Amino acid sequence: MIDFRPVLFVNGLLLLVLAVAMLFPAVADAAAGDPDWAVFVISAAVTAFFGLALGFGTRPAGRITLSARQSFMLTVIGWSSTSGFAALPFAFSNLGLTSTDAVFEAVSGLTTTGATVMLGLDHAPRGILLWRALLNWLGGAGIIVMAVAILPALRIGGMQVFRMETSDKTERVGPRILQVAGGIGVVYVVFTVLTALGFWVAGMGRFDAMCHALSAVSTGGFSTSDLRLAHWGADVQWVAVAAMLVGGSSLVLWTGMGRAARTSLFKDAQTRWYLMFIGGFSGLLALWQWTVNDMPPAAALRHAAFSVTSIVSTTGFASTDWSAWGGFAHVVFFILLFIGGCTGSAAGGIKILRWDLLFSITSAHIGRLLYPHGVYVIRYNNDMVAPTILDSVLGFVVLYFLTFALFAVTLSVVGVDFVTALSGSAAALANAGPGIGDVIGPMGSYRPLPDAAKWILALEMMIGRLELFIVAVLFSRSYWRE
Repeated sequence: MIDFRPVLFVNGLLLLVLAVAMLFPAVADAAAGDPDWAVFVISAAVTAFFGLALGFGTRPAGRITLSARQSFMLTVIGWSSTSGFAALPFAFSNLGLTSTDAVFEAVSGLTTTGATVMLGLDHAPRGILLWRALLNWLGGAGIIVMAVAILPALRIGGMQVFRMETSDKTERVGPRILQVAGGIGVVYVVFTVLTALGFWVAGMGRFDAMCHALSAVSTGGFSTSDLRLAHWGADVQWVAVAAMLVGGSSLVLWTGMGRAARTSLFKDAQTRWYLMFIGGFSGLLALWQWTVNDMPPAAALRHAAFSVTSIVSTTGFASTDWSAWGGFAHVVFFILLFIGGCTGSAAGGIKILRWDLLFSITSAHIGRLLYPHGVYVIRYNNDMVAPTILDSVLGFVVLYFLTFALFAVTLSVVGVDFVTALSGSAAALANAGPGIGDVIGPMGSYRPLPDAAKWILALEMMIGRLELFIVAVLFSRSYWRE
């Protein structure tokens, strides 16, 4: 029988951190004279009560240990419970959100999906806008760093949780877990501050700049305007492109640059493919907009680079309504939903590293057809990739597309149209935000969807954030056996 006490104890600590985070929007509302500050204080009190109850009621006697099975359980329960309590400010506010909409918005925020059911963002209370951005930021890498930093202090194997969250098993960042957490934390905070300064210099107000920086670096995609980044000019949009590029890149490699690591950022094969991929599709769509839709060259390049970077990094920002670009653009953006950012980043999706290895496996297979007795070794950054990693990549991709198909069919069963079901399932599983079409497109909202569809998509967002296998293993019979 699995001992749930360590799992619930650590989950209680996570809820306490979430309760503290709720006080920041309360201060923002109080400073603006908005009565919604009380909503966040009450939500923080409720969350802290349950966090303390779990902490004091389930603390195991003696040394706290966490097995591999408990690590899986902690990851799933931790994300589910924090999403539930993160929905309290939305449910208690005067925005008129139903409980379904509140949970959907909270799950979308913490999973850095960026799909929203909220309208009237330009006139929404500052506390709610800041809370949405904070959920993005915590879900991007803050929760990962926090877990890695807290668990070693409790003598718990934090590297297990870190590996499950990043799915990056190609190399270790440093000899000690605290160095890993500290390095990622510093990089994350520094880029958030630099992005906020960049937005402010480019013409955003201080509050909007801070909220968009929290959402951009975390690849979360929540904005403070119904028009998203189209509300601001070209300078702001180019700053957002740079921030999204960083958010979708490997935070692990950014920590290595300061120590002159052998595998620096631009020597990494995954990063090169990531940049070439975004650059190639940005140029293709810019050419399409210029030659077919008569958009001026400078605007075509800016909107194409912004939109491609937003989708590949799974951020979900929009600088224009690309759903009006025509069928060719729709097909391209639908394909881009399945790409994803780099491993070790805040981005979702299948990830560039897995695609790189898949192409290498395909190339080796073609070679064996021509030269059956040849020896083919799959390498990444000049290091041989173990067969177990290749097996996990193949298994993940198969499970990914099966999950996408299953949820798309389920959405169609509850009354969602064909295009919305397909693109919504792909966007939710990749944590990418907007889908395709008039309903959930880049300038649309998930609010018109039936409640059943919102619960299905919320579940899919959570599964996508936990990278499928962590959830799938809980449904295996062997997991529950002694």
